[in-house]
Amino acid sequence: MVLPAQRVVQPPAAWPPSPPAAPAGFTPRAQAWPPKLGGLRDVVRQELVSRQLDEQIAQRFGVLAPLRVLDVGCGQATHALRLARGGHQVTGLDPEPATLTAARQALALEAPEVQARVQLLQGCGEDCGRWFGPAAFDLVLCHGVLMYLPEPGPLLAALARILAPGGLLSVLVRNGDGLAMRPGLAGDWAGAVAALRGNGPADQPGSTYRRDSTDRPGLPARADRRETLVRTLAELDVPVRAWYGVRVFTDLAADEAPLPAEPELSALLEAEDAAARTDPYRQVAALVHLVGARP
Repeated sequence: MVLPAQRVVQPPAAWPPSPPAAPAGFTPRAQAWPPKLGGLRDVVRQELVSRQLDEQIAQRFGVLAPLRVLDVGCGQATHALRLARGGHQVTGLDPEPATLTAARQALALEAPEVQARVQLLQGCGEDCGRWFGPAAFDLVLCHGVLMYLPEPGPLLAALARILAPGGLLSVLVRNGDGLAMRPGLAGDWAGAVAALRGNGPADQPGSTYRRDSTDRPGLPARADRRETLVRTLAELDVPVRAWYGVRVFTDLAADEAPLPAEPELSALLEAEDAAARTDPYRQVAALVHLVGARP
């Protein structure tokens, strides 16, 4: 496979012309989420997604020059910084000033060569087509973003447009096919029944997405069905090449739950990693990670 020559995408002189409004839910999410970073649930999510992403990058690209990476909704830049340490040129995009401040603080602690490979910009993913041309990136990440948007289609279409031939699109969403698991395992039978029955026309079979009342921080959020996202990505010419579950066994852990000591932590991660790749376990995970590839 021959990919386009590697280059870092530079934004226009005025980035962006005027800061776009943050989607509903993002500002309170930015305030609610940082205290939970580093807890068990967060570490399981970040570690599993990192393993899965590295696996797909290695299979797709092998040993190549640094990739051009866009991380949409980069948050505190966990994945952006990890990929930059690996030698890739990374642009992190997030609508939240407070979140970007935390990301810049984390970036400032990195080695100078890592800092030189990262750009952190304020903006929404739906508007990235205004600032980046077609085929601008070899790897695009969209993790934990679709759940806060009314529907996934417009953002996915915008990201598909800027994905280079041979490039990868990594999407992490709440699993609309496993919404009853969390309340059911917690003994919330009414919540489990409500999740199983759905909560509106959009929840009917074949619908674009499934909805849920709130996410873990208590904010309005949606959950996408894997089969629908697979169909959408295929229509955008970014067919899914692999998918994984994320957090099969640890989703009920309290937000403040600390990490267990070794060797229990390694054993826990190995169990989650195996379940993430195995049916039927991955089908009822809290999150679904899909990786699509531009032909």
